[in-house]
Amino acid sequence: MMSDELKEPSMERRILRVMRKTLANVVKDATPRANMPSCLSDQTVEDIRHCFELISIREKELAETLNLDQAHPLYPDQERTAKRIIISKPVKPDPEKY
Repeated sequence: MMSDELKEPSMERRILRVMRKTLANVVKDATPRANMPSCLSDQTVEDIRHCFELISIREKELAETLNLDQAHPLYPDQERTAKRIIISKPVKPDPEKY
């Protein structure tokens, strides 16, 4: 069974991820079309930026605490550092041959 120390950061990471995605969706929904005024005040936009910054800082702290600071996406044009090993299913011997 996992200790509370291991569970808690994971739960916090999940909460931060959901908050970031939800906030991003709110921004997408509230972003005006071209030549339309924004429904958000300048202060609200600045507060949203600050929220994203705080979420990012805390996610980085948690990643460093859990030694996940090397976790990042791998893009198709990047060289992979891990070697791929192909494992095939062993073939059963034919009982009629023996």
